[in-house]
Amino acid sequence: MSGHHQTLALLLFSAFVAVTLGITTWVSRHRHGSAEEFYAGGRLFSPMENGFALSGDYMSAASFLGITGLISLYGYDGLLYAVGFLVAWLVVLFLVAELVRNCGRFTLADVVAARMDVRPVRVAAGTSSVVVSVLYLVAQMVGAGSLVSLLLGGTSDAARNWTVIGVGALMVIYVSMGGMRATTWIQIVKAVLLIGGAIVLTVLVLMRFHGDINELLRTAAGRSGHGQAFLAPGLKYGGDWTARFDFMSLGLALVLGTAGLPHILSRFYTVPTARAARRSVLWSIGLIGGFYLMTIVLGFAAAAVVGPEAVRGSNAAGNTAVPLLALDLGGGANSTGGTVLFATVAAIAFATILAVVAGVTLASSAAVAHDLYASSRRRRAKPHSEVAVARAASVGIGVIAIGLSLLARDLNVAFLVGLAFAVAASANLPVLLFSLFWRSFTTRGAVWAVYGGLVPAVVLVLLSPVVSGSPESLFPGVDFQYFPLQNPGLVSIPLGFVAGWLGTVTSAEPPDEAKHAEIEVRALTGAGAV
Repeated sequence: MSGHHQTLALLLFSAFVAVTLGITTWVSRHRHGSAEEFYAGGRLFSPMENGFALSGDYMSAASFLGITGLISLYGYDGLLYAVGFLVAWLVVLFLVAELVRNCGRFTLADVVAARMDVRPVRVAAGTSSVVVSVLYLVAQMVGAGSLVSLLLGGTSDAARNWTVIGVGALMVIYVSMGGMRATTWIQIVKAVLLIGGAIVLTVLVLMRFHGDINELLRTAAGRSGHGQAFLAPGLKYGGDWTARFDFMSLGLALVLGTAGLPHILSRFYTVPTARAARRSVLWSIGLIGGFYLMTIVLGFAAAAVVGPEAVRGSNAAGNTAVPLLALDLGGGANSTGGTVLFATVAAIAFATILAVVAGVTLASSAAVAHDLYASSRRRRAKPHSEVAVARAASVGIGVIAIGLSLLARDLNVAFLVGLAFAVAASANLPVLLFSLFWRSFTTRGAVWAVYGGLVPAVVLVLLSPVVSGSPESLFPGVDFQYFPLQNPGLVSIPLGFVAGWLGTVTSAEPPDEAKHAEIEVRALTGAGAV
């Protein structure tokens, strides 16, 4: 890339960073230091504001960079990610949003612990939330590294590494200084920028092909090197049974994982009522649905205009397909239009990554402070000490995520997010649904449900082709691959539900049916909700 690209993109990115740091600084001067303000923004956001923030939290680097890259490389099989991510919101809308808002206070563990022995449940749910959040953070930081590598005109390992470290440092600043209120406004600004950028690129693509979607698809198939197979199922997940099971595993993880993501669940506490939470989800479904339709167009456009070989040559996992498409649509390398459009898209992608890592880091630091730290003390921790621990935890989580991101820098970001979804669906969703809907659920069942999904999911990932046994693995030089699937969801998600059931039926503890009745009334009516 030319110096013009680098300078303009860096200026636009710096402007976004300056604006968001200004928001964070302003909020930090007006905060009261309470736990409710730090974790939930004072519960003052409207459904529309929270809907934009929810969509901003969800439309991550996996959406903008990863899905478009996968579509440009694998065609139909790549767009299945977009379908899974969107369908997942129906689970959130019908099973989770209102009930979680009524039953909890700040985190997932609040919902489960409302009718259980508090300490073991909080430790289990808090641990799971941190693991899911770190995996999600790794995906965002890998996207940041890929983008900066393209922006600086090379594949310098040093540039990518320093980018990851810089993103980690910024996310710690956002969380520790501004808490949920600053993070929410950053998400809203980012969502507007991202949707606006996607609209501009989609319009330019349609103008290039004179509004003829069939011509776009034919051109993409022709340049792909696979012909009509590019537009049919099976290019990535076809063939042998292992690939087909991998697809089923991925689909299950994407559809069920959203309802177990800590940073999505924590958003429902930023609105005043359960009805507002439901309306927030409706807003987010509309915004996210429109955005994913555009990413499908952009993915096939990248294949048609840029070509899979050029995309793969820039980044093996396809993470730079959208910036390359913007460069071409604007007029090509070294043209003024290409420079401006490329720089704008690169800056929006950076904004996307920074906003999402701030939201995820806040959710994970809340789990450390509100669940792990508070449950380790005999008496409930004071709110100000909890907030201090949350700020410190954001630093530790940032360091861990940075280290793992440096290892996973050559993997596709949408694929990495798929792993986070699998762990969330395996460990968080079973305990959440059992707590809300099963009258006989016990403390042992809750703990077993979390660990019965979390441990198998993590172990199966470690023993999968993702970590070893192939040239694309994290450690290509060694082979301890014993699990053939890249995504563990097909095995670990049922194990989480089975473990929760088994723990409950073997528990000597009688279920507290009166407590369940109280929680049921609160979940359905909002009576007694915080």
